[in-house]
Amino acid sequence: MAKTEMIRARVEPELKYEVDGVLRKLGLSATEAITLFYKQIVMRGGLPFEVKIPNVDTVEALYQAQSGESLSEYATLKDLKSES
Repeated sequence: MAKTEMIRARVEPELKYEVDGVLRKLGLSATEAITLFYKQIVMRGGLPFEVKIPNVDTVEALYQAQSGESLSEYATLKDLKSES
């Protein structure tokens, strides 16, 4: 079937650059990746990955990670495991 429909989307330049690099390593163009994504949506009857609204604990953890608040540092994996 001939490709006759066009999709336009605006994304952040850095995101596009990063995605183009990943797709290049996979040997895919953006058009091919979008086509795969659309076909997966049709096959699965929805998005091909889980999308959920984060709970309160997750939102707080994301905030702390982004702000650097309440983070702990460990010199080794052994130190981290002994903390648990």
